[in-house]
Amino acid sequence: MSRLDVMEKPVQQADRVENSPVKVEAFVRLFNEMPVSDLVANLTTRVETFEVAGRTYPLTLNDASEAPNCYICCPSGAYIDYAIDETRNFAAHPWLRRALRALIGACAPLVRASGLDHQVQVNNWLYSTNPVPRLDRQTVAELRSALVARFPDRAIVIRSLNEIADPASIAALKAEGFRMLAARQIYIFADRSAAPAMTKNLKRDRKQLGATHLMRVGNADFAEADYARAEELYNMLYLEKYTPLNPHYRARYIAEMHRRGIISLAGLRRPGGELVAVTGLFENGGTLTQPIVGYDTGLPLGEGLYRMVMAMGQDHATARGLFFNMSAGAAGFKRLRGAIAAIEYNAVFAGHLQRRRQLAIRIMEAVLARVGIPLLRRFEL
Repeated sequence: MSRLDVMEKPVQQADRVENSPVKVEAFVRLFNEMPVSDLVANLTTRVETFEVAGRTYPLTLNDASEAPNCYICCPSGAYIDYAIDETRNFAAHPWLRRALRALIGACAPLVRASGLDHQVQVNNWLYSTNPVPRLDRQTVAELRSALVARFPDRAIVIRSLNEIADPASIAALKAEGFRMLAARQIYIFADRSAAPAMTKNLKRDRKQLGATHLMRVGNADFAEADYARAEELYNMLYLEKYTPLNPHYRARYIAEMHRRGIISLAGLRRPGGELVAVTGLFENGGTLTQPIVGYDTGLPLGEGLYRMVMAMGQDHATARGLFFNMSAGAAGFKRLRGAIAAIEYNAVFAGHLQRRRQLAIRIMEAVLARVGIPLLRRFEL
């Protein structure tokens, strides 16, 4: 028995993520056939296929000179720009909001010194949440060696690891020299082996979905005009209500991802009319994410559009027995519907880079662990 085998045994983890080679290839082909900005308006990146230990991953390449860039490929965008924007959640605590903005500003030179924007990112599906296939120490060692040899000047990054889905992978990554940078708090609708307990809020959501005057739109029912409307609805929620720093997925992206079978779509429309709510579901092996959600924010809250499209996601997960990563945001809403909070991490390897970059990353790891995680948990963000 090898040392690697011994080291990986203490933590068990189900492999809920498949990364179908066919789906990976379809995704990579899309981003090589069309200009990236035609698909995600605020993103610059290059997309390739990466294979290691019998597993296929989408891989993205980014240069520091491309910043500012969308945070899904740009850590300075995530840890500086997005973090400053997120302080809006502390509006009820103005003194704390000012202190946090000052702290983030003070840490900005540290983030830039880390050089993390000059990166190769493994398993980047260009979503805010990218479920990661199980990684053992042997795979991590092979992955690290291959990428260090090919990209000797780039940090190696893997996003979207969390304490509930990925304990064994996190342990293997740490053992092979990766640093864990806390990113955000997410919500997991985890055990789909049986029907979920029907909380008061879940019952209300499903009652509203069953009684609505709106027409349900299935995956096969989307017409060409619906893609442009889906972009509008996504923009209303994620770019206008939340922040323009979120990925700006264009109609062409939604259409091509749907046509190529990478995501499925569902929604609600006025009888005989246009969509008023939409969701895109990404099913990867036994894991579900919901990277696209949008609704007409101009309609009355009583319509319950957000509740209904989120219920569609939960129903999809329950019907198929899927582990549902509900991502970040709307914390109270998700908790009331049975989701469990977990800290999400970005795994970073920089052992081959300049010492000053390594030191900056170690300091980032410590600050995020000692300040960031307690704040996320304390305020249930």
